[in-house]
Amino acid sequence: METRSSSFGDDHKDMRRLLKRYLPDHETLAANRWLAPFGSTLFHPRLWHLNRHSAAGAVAVGMFCGLIPGPFQMLGAALCCMVFRVNLPLALFTTLYTNPLTILPLYVAAFAIGEWILGPGAGHFTAPPEWGAGSLASWLDALLAWVAGLGKPLFLGLVVLASGLSLAGYLLTRVAWRSYLIHQWRKRRNSLT
Repeated sequence: METRSSSFGDDHKDMRRLLKRYLPDHETLAANRWLAPFGSTLFHPRLWHLNRHSAAGAVAVGMFCGLIPGPFQMLGAALCCMVFRVNLPLALFTTLYTNPLTILPLYVAAFAIGEWILGPGAGHFTAPPEWGAGSLASWLDALLAWVAGLGKPLFLGLVVLASGLSLAGYLLTRVAWRSYLIHQWRKRRNSLT
């Protein structure tokens, strides 16, 4: 029995080491100007502790907040981490699933979900603005106007899509963490026999 509990602790350490290798440390985040107003609350121990519960919660927070428009994704994730006391670096990292390549397809999917829930005719979809010869600021203004023009179906679809992705991320993280531990236990047990 002692061997199993010892291997259980070692397996958790392996998983934590793997995740910590790819996540930013608290000094890097403390230097971020968007997170600076939160000062010492960012250093609460539960925001930096990494186990299967805090990891699954962090992925859920990151998946939900990743669909928040604009530069407020990480700010929203940081606020949610403070409320739910889940791992902050993993939540911030998870928000990066939305990027210039994925955000428009996700918003189109959210609009379709919202229109499906509200019924046909709730909104009218138009093509997003194309990147032109203008500046980035003018394109971003046109993009925000496009998003605002989509209205209720987009808003409802974003909430539903973010909730679904959040739940899926939570469950998949729990399953993946448990599968990894079971694999490590079996591997260690086979090496002992």
